Amino acid sequence: MRGFSVSQAIRSLRTFKDFRAGVCQGDPPASHQPSFGLLFDIDGVLVRGKTPIPAAKKAFQKLVDNKGQFLVPVVFVTNAGNCLRQTKADQLSNLLGVPISQEQVMMSHSPLRIFKQYHHKCVLVSGQGPILDIAKYLGFSNPITVDSVRESLPFLDMVDHSRRPKILPSTAANIPKIDAVILFGEPIRWESNLQIIIDVLLTGGSPANSHQSASTPHIPLLACNMDLMWMSEARSPRFGHGIFMLCLENIYKKITGKELKYEALMGKPSEITYHYAEYLIRLQAASMRWSKPVQTLYAIGDNLMTDIYGANLYNRHLQESNSRKTSETLVQAASGAGLATVSQEEDPAWENELSFPSATRCHSVLVCTGIYNPHTKVPTNTSQSVTETVFHGHRDFRLEPELVEPGHIVDDVDAAVDLIFKLETFLPNGGNQTA
Repeated sequence: MRGFSVSQAIRSLRTFKDFRAGVCQGDPPASHQPSFGLLFDIDGVLVRGKTPIPAAKKAFQKLVDNKGQFLVPVVFVTNAGNCLRQTKADQLSNLLGVPISQEQVMMSHSPLRIFKQYHHKCVLVSGQGPILDIAKYLGFSNPITVDSVRESLPFLDMVDHSRRPKILPSTAANIPKIDAVILFGEPIRWESNLQIIIDVLLTGGSPANSHQSASTPHIPLLACNMDLMWMSEARSPRFGHGIFMLCLENIYKKITGKELKYEALMGKPSEITYHYAEYLIRLQAASMRWSKPVQTLYAIGDNLMTDIYGANLYNRHLQESNSRKTSETLVQAASGAGLATVSQEEDPAWENELSFPSATRCHSVLVCTGIYNPHTKVPTNTSQSVTETVFHGHRDFRLEPELVEPGHIVDDVDAAVDLIFKLETFLPNGGNQTA
């Protein structure tokens, strides 16, 4: 990836204090507040396609009180990107039998809200579903679709003979220059999307023109959802957006001889996704009037290369961040310096109460109801050659055996909730049990 870093993304978020200002007083006793939050994957954990997994409803009855209010902060972190948050929240409410708000849902494209430098530019969006509505909801004021480019420039899409224009227009239609490309998810007609996206990248955003030399960087490309495959009703995994990205990357390299570059990659297992999910957990804890910080996250998923890899990668980030904080505190204490003396360069604007995670660890929990095959060996030996292991993660991530080793393996999501309650000595009636 190039350009936009996690720290730059987090810097764009609104302050946590603004949120806290609107929270009512009267916090519940700290002794009744757990210190953990839950991150649930959806496909393969709660559903298979449109079919609910039986354990899901049972699990969520344990997570709410008799008024349907959640006992702990819960966020649904999905790599899906073909609908709005509210639509997914409504689907989950019907599925689980408990009220889910859109504030509890994180789509693969949710972090695009913080990429504000693109919100007023002309962006080409690829995917399916109401992608224009999604783009506008996320803050983009001037999105255009692949279909709209094709309609304006029908001579670009020539693979399907039946869709070739009978009469070519005498002049190219005037479409705005495209400043960036955003991949929301797998499109319906791959050949049309692959052709036109390549045209946009190789013409500097003006697909009516001829291809330019690829010696200069192409316009920014941002992608959501890197899943190579996902689990539906079929007995074997189905192609995901990662397959489409793989096609795009290889076509670009074959034509230009150069690597396709991403400005940002979102969705699991990217760190920015977990930063944002942790932020949503903290907002929920604040809305529940907790005075106790959420220190532990549990990420429940079915995919080693996304759910488990991402949770373990974020856990590593939290461990390194906490280690740096401890070291800095010790150095400051030894020198007699306080936190107030840290310079602006040493304390970037994004490292404030919002962007600095309260969580200190993120545990991964793998379920066996989705893409994970319990009969497939998980690489655990760090001396194992990565060339001998099939890696289904994205090209820009590398296989590290410890990152695909789950913290826990359970049969299903209900067993996952039971395990977490036991580990946290948490009683479903809202109280904590002393270990």
